[in-house]
Amino acid sequence: MRVWVETYAGHGGVEMPRRFRLGGREIEVIENLDQWYGAQCRYFKVRGDDKSVYILHFDEIRVVWELIMFQRPQTEVAPANFHTE
Repeated sequence: MRVWVETYAGHGGVEMPRRFRLGGREIEVIENLDQWYGAQCRYFKVRGDDKSVYILHFDEIRVVWELIMFQRPQTEVAPANFHTE
């Protein structure tokens, strides 16, 4: 899925994602978790201000950003033996 990404110059001048638009909403990147290189592309694993984790793919030849994965945050579930009184 193609996405619009705003970047900033990170360490060594590498363009890093700052925020992106997805489904009509803007998501602020609050943490860069990882990045790695592929053949003529880069991948960024980031945490958004919605606490979800996203993997963004940047095609350096076509100059196109794509969302290739996202994971919503885990919700805490009360233990099975939890009782309220």
